[in-house]
Amino acid sequence: MRKLAAAGLAAALGVTLAGCGSGSGSGSDKSTVTLWMYPVIDDQAKSKAFWDKVEKDFEAANPTVDVKVDLQPWEGRQEKVTTALASKKGFDLVVLGPDQIPQYAQQGTIEPVDDVVAADKAVFRPAGLNALTVDGKLYGVPIYQTASAPMINKKAFADAGIDELPDTWDEVKAAAPKLAEKGIAVMAYYGAPEETLNLTFYPLLWAHGGSVFAPDGKSVAFNGPEGVAALQYLLDLKAAGGLPGNAATLGSAVEGGPLATGKAAMTHAGAPAFAEQLGKAIGAENLEIGLPFAAAKRVTFGIPGGLMLAKHSPNMAAAKKFAGYLASAEVAADLAQASGYFPARTDAKVEGQSEIAKRFEPALEFVYPGDAHPKARQVMSALIPHLQAALQGKKSAKQALDDAAKEADGALSSGG
Repeated sequence: MRKLAAAGLAAALGVTLAGCGSGSGSGSDKSTVTLWMYPVIDDQAKSKAFWDKVEKDFEAANPTVDVKVDLQPWEGRQEKVTTALASKKGFDLVVLGPDQIPQYAQQGTIEPVDDVVAADKAVFRPAGLNALTVDGKLYGVPIYQTASAPMINKKAFADAGIDELPDTWDEVKAAAPKLAEKGIAVMAYYGAPEETLNLTFYPLLWAHGGSVFAPDGKSVAFNGPEGVAALQYLLDLKAAGGLPGNAATLGSAVEGGPLATGKAAMTHAGAPAFAEQLGKAIGAENLEIGLPFAAAKRVTFGIPGGLMLAKHSPNMAAAKKFAGYLASAEVAADLAQASGYFPARTDAKVEGQSEIAKRFEPALEFVYPGDAHPKARQVMSALIPHLQAALQGKKSAKQALDDAAKEADGALSSGG
């Protein structure tokens, strides 16, 4: 990894910390900034080494600031963040995705950060800034950009006598019977409740022209004709032997999973870190990273990771300076290199990016951050069990989505 140019970056950021109070309450003249960071870098040892270096480099250039990067697990993130904001303790900065930020903006527990990116706004990816903006105010400083894409086992298709890899959802369905004859599901679908719908059902919904919410945000729209068509597509695929038998409860672990063991030929939305693992399992020469499959439109999930600033932070100037440092071109490039994701800004030059990660870059043109709403996560939780019921043959596509919509609309109308 290239040495982070901490001193130069601090000078370039030009934020004065004079007057910042102590975050420790110990009488120290230092400000303390705590960042809750998640496993954006998949390898735990690499992640710890990266963030340890970030701490040391920033502190060396800013001796009046103590930085603590607290590495957190993905599990339970929403609940822990909500609790921390309500209790006004735990962190100054936290990394969140666009679908999580609106509820905290609505609650007034986070601080706008437009001033952090103002000087370099022109080089940030516009889609990333837009995704982190609520009611005209930026609530997340983008530090990385994700992109998901189909991952296809070329050998599985060739062995089934299929000469051309699928480019559309219709072509995926057409390939299912030939692969099923070989005992292979055309697609691994991950229906386990811990999996995010942003990488399972929602890309299919969006590709069919549907959306999660109605335009006014007061009700859901996933049970409209487009949503029913998307779910019926999955059910038809399953009936043709195109999904693993346990698709309703399947988790996305690579090791021992259907893709690694040759029981499935592709997945429709995976990230570079997943692809790196899969390439090792099936042979990098057999792995194709495709464009998002087209239906009514070509779309895939991808988000900026945004640094959110807690309104209760006692050291906002220091926290904003650290956020700006993490969003700088040099640090963003190093984070992209270590994580396999992409920088959130166009002037960050990534050195040593893996060949597999580079193959995701064309998908950036089609990324969509999801349907933002203060209750996006509650709606997701309401929908998942009904999708599982449909995949288990207990409900039709329409019944499953209508039942989910009743629950979701109840959540939207409640004050909680």
